[in-house]
Amino acid sequence: MKNIPSIICLLCLLAGCGTKPTVNVINPRCELLTNPQGIDLPAPRLSWEITSDGRDIQQTHYQILVASSLEKLNADEGDLWDSQKTASDASVFVPYAGKKLESRMECFWKVKATTNKGTSAWSIPASWTMAFMNPSDWQARWIGLDKMFPGDVFDKTKMHTRLSARYLRKEFDAGQKPVKATVYVSGLGLYELYVNGKKIGDRELSPALTEYTKVVKYNTFDVTDALNSGKNAVGVILGNGRYFAPHLTYLRHFGFPRMILQLELEYPDGNRQIVTSDDSWKMTVDGPIQANNEYDGEEYDALKEMPGWNTAGFDDNKWMQVESVEAPGGRLEAQLALNSKVMETLRPVAIAQPKPGMYVLDMGQNMVGRLQMKVKGKTGDKVKLRFAEALNSDGTLYTDNLRDALVTDWYTLKGADTEVWEPTFTYHGFRFVEITGYPGTPTVNDFEGKVIYNEMVTTGQFETSDATINQIYKNAYWGIRGNYHGIPTDCPQRK
Repeated sequence: MKNIPSIICLLCLLAGCGTKPTVNVINPRCELLTNPQGIDLPAPRLSWEITSDGRDIQQTHYQILVASSLEKLNADEGDLWDSQKTASDASVFVPYAGKKLESRMECFWKVKATTNKGTSAWSIPASWTMAFMNPSDWQARWIGLDKMFPGDVFDKTKMHTRLSARYLRKEFDAGQKPVKATVYVSGLGLYELYVNGKKIGDRELSPALTEYTKVVKYNTFDVTDALNSGKNAVGVILGNGRYFAPHLTYLRHFGFPRMILQLELEYPDGNRQIVTSDDSWKMTVDGPIQANNEYDGEEYDALKEMPGWNTAGFDDNKWMQVESVEAPGGRLEAQLALNSKVMETLRPVAIAQPKPGMYVLDMGQNMVGRLQMKVKGKTGDKVKLRFAEALNSDGTLYTDNLRDALVTDWYTLKGADTEVWEPTFTYHGFRFVEITGYPGTPTVNDFEGKVIYNEMVTTGQFETSDATINQIYKNAYWGIRGNYHGIPTDCPQRK
């Protein structure tokens, strides 16, 4: 029986990937996520991979079972769909063709394949969860404040804009600890979600960029483990992204940041509770992210940090009430595209001092992402980080190709022990970083480069005996990784 194949089943979406049921995978990109994204497709497409130590293995038939519970699936009962033994060599993007799928439904599935060398056993079960299938599932409202505040800049006679991040919070009483809690959220242009002080998910720069008047993406998270019995708090930071235009010459302006959120809780006794975004939420613009802009960079003032702002019991009496605001206009869709996240960390290879008080850090590789900095100094010290891809002959930054993009991050120290910081709502394309205002003498050990791009797996490598060809391949590899952020992009050094 040596050549009879085993089988690994994967849930693959239109964008390419969802879950895997085992650690013995060929493509780890499709791993079973702790917080799987909800799917709002009426016919999700399923894929699997056949593994065998034999050769010339060709699938001739498959059978898929989809069940409403793991117990039914384990009993070989496909109460949602039994494809029966189907003659086909297809094992990628096979559409679900069973009973109608409803909102919030959890689906469990497995597959076995018949090949020219024999029939596999059933695969280990996999699963997916349905998101909202109907607009009426949304009870939440879009909230925010459509107004400027001191320090904000939106002047159509100028190119650059400026807007601080908006911090929103809501407390609620859960009574008892829920057995399941799911949150559906979209924050435009970008958001970070917290529950009881814990950041939810490892994705960055969410949601994926769209034409907001046509389509708006939302994300789904399982937050059961983050919730407590009794008082709980939800916090959201809204960044500008491309919704509040970072540049008025090149980019479309959609409006002020806004958010929609629906948290659904299920309790042991079967009761349900829904917490939604509405005008009971509180908001402030006086947090530490004083400006954020994909084109110009981010400004962070650690003196304005608000410890506990996203936990229950925080004093928000000085915060403002949010308002219900107009929806962006586009239909809300579950985001199926792969998430942007930190995919690699680079250590700098050198640091130079071309001028007194000015240091230039060399990452050794043109990368796209952020710089994390460790620094210790006095209260109010201000460090300036400016990014570029190349150097002038005197060792200073070459910035002509950046046109008018400022590509600069600022960090104001609170003056405690060693402080560690990286921006939240911006990224840069760079190899070199100009550092000024740094207290003391920086070293390469004070910095790390966080490489950020869509969650794609590298499935192979290429190498020849020719160094030039190898470098061309390497350039293409890094170029592709640097230009996938929800959609294919161009010129990440100046957006």
